[in-house]
Amino acid sequence: MAWRQITRVATQSSNPALQPHSAPGLYRFFSKSAPYLVKVGIPEFLNGIGKGVEAHVPKLETEIGDIQKLLVTRTLKLKKLGIPCKHRKLILDHAHKFRLGLWRPRVQPLSAK
Repeated sequence: MAWRQITRVATQSSNPALQPHSAPGLYRFFSKSAPYLVKVGIPEFLNGIGKGVEAHVPKLETEIGDIQKLLVTRTLKLKKLGIPCKHRKLILDHAHKFRLGLWRPRVQPLSAK
């Protein structure tokens, strides 16, 4: 009963801060991530992982080609390319997070000369 009174008073009020859904789009503030301005390729992806994985950029670019194929590559394919186990694990872990939208490689700022 008290909740009905509060919501009725809030909707009848002239103060827009008290009205429900006063800010359009606020209810879906966290529903999707912001668009990324930088296109991510295999070099940016592996450099974002770090930990020595960036040494495999030429090999993966020639054998796999683009980031979408890398995101669905299995561990056996990476093993056949000669990538060590720790690096395979890092690549596959970050690829999974990338597909889910939980991780993105950091954008390197342009150096001012």
